[in-house]
Amino acid sequence: MPFTQITYQIIFSTKRRLPAMVEKGQQALYRYLYGILKEKKCHVYQINGTENHLDILTDLHPSTALADLVKDLKVASSLMIKKETLFANWPGWQDGYGAFTYSKEARPTLIAYVKNQNEHHKKESSRDEYMRLLREHGVDFDEKYII
Repeated sequence: MPFTQITYQIIFSTKRRLPAMVEKGQQALYRYLYGILKEKKCHVYQINGTENHLDILTDLHPSTALADLVKDLKVASSLMIKKETLFANWPGWQDGYGAFTYSKEARPTLIAYVKNQNEHHKKESSRDEYMRLLREHGVDFDEKYII
C-alpha cells in the first residue's frame, strides 16, 4: 500500500481570465468539484476562487494522476455549468493549470489563504499571483503565455 503526504494547490482560470463565475453560482460549483474530488478519494481542504479562477487545496489519492484529475474536474464542471446555466456567457476553462506542492505544516496558512481569495485579490491580480507562485516554486515560464 502506498503512503503519501503531499498537499496540492491547484489553480485554473476561465478562458482569457474572463470574470464569468459570478458569486451567486460559485458555491454550487465548489460543492460539485468537492463531490468529484471525494469520488476520486482525494482529501479536500479548501476550494475557493474569484470570478476568473479557482484554487483547490487537496491531497491526491496515490492512484490518481494530477493531469487526469484536473482534466476530469474541468470537463465535468464545464458540462455541469452549461447544463445548469450556472454562469451566463460561460467561456469555459483556460488551457493548462498550475499545481504547487506543500508540506502538511503549511496547510493552515494555505487554507486561510484560499478561504480569503476575494480579499487577497483586491491587492494582487490573479495573473500576478499565478506568476508569483510560479517564481516562488522555481517553475520556468514565458510570461507571454500567461494570459
